Amino acid sequence: MPGDVEHHSPQARLLGAELRELRKEAGIPVRELAKRVQLGHAAVSRYETGVRSPSRDLLARLLMELGASGERYDELMELQRRASEPNLIGDSRSGLHKHLLNLAEFERTAARIVHVAPLVIPGPLQTRSYAEEIMASLSGEERRLRVELRMARSSEVLSTGKLDAIICERVLRDDIGGQGVLAEQLHHLATTASNSNATIRILPERLQRWTLAHNGSFVLFEFSKASPIIHLEHYRGPAFIYDQKDVEAYREALDNLTDAAMSPNESLQLMATIAEQTEGNTPA
Repeated sequence: MPGDVEHHSPQARLLGAELRELRKEAGIPVRELAKRVQLGHAAVSRYETGVRSPSRDLLARLLMELGASGERYDELMELQRRASEPNLIGDSRSGLHKHLLNLAEFERTAARIVHVAPLVIPGPLQTRSYAEEIMASLSGEERRLRVELRMARSSEVLSTGKLDAIICERVLRDDIGGQGVLAEQLHHLATTASNSNATIRILPERLQRWTLAHNGSFVLFEFSKASPIIHLEHYRGPAFIYDQKDVEAYREALDNLTDAAMSPNESLQLMATIAEQTEGNTPA
């Protein structure tokens, strides 16, 4: 369609996910929505998957048919405006949990997910007890919702076996919540790796050379039919890096980081050993 944008950018994919969610909330089938705005149903599907972004005029028609108004309407129009920008910085203004739902969309559609975690167990590998401790600063209801979202996303990701994780050894000894919580978490990691639900590599604690892990945590999403995305988390929202040169720099550094880490078998043995040690120190 004239005015469409085709970039596979984070904004385009997030806009598509929002359109699909709106359509489902309205109970309108794809073909029915396409008929209302005088499009082929394949075009609507491409918009919902983020392969293309509609022009502003067409997006306004789609949003009208889907009943979007007010702040939500403005947010989606802003996403369309920024669809060609290489990177996306989020914040908390558009709703506390919106970026978590967007992350869930990336997790669902990714062919491979790589978590680099120098300071904490990656979200998809966290037990409920560990996640509750990580989110201890949140209010009761907010904490409950965030934990439930994390558990649902974790179950989805681990069921596919597409997760690779590089975890620094020091994280395996950081008993957030106490040694009982840590022991349970370590056993969960070992079981997950043993069952091939995820590939886990441990970065040795006394590694005497710089790696990308020293710069902090990040997530690489790779897709079968779209460009990869780097996700950086900060306290009040996410950053998504899509620019090809920036992403390739991360991927090249990730190769060196993987070489520096222990093999999956060595990592599994270390996790099991530390789990037994931790469990032995836990009061009966």
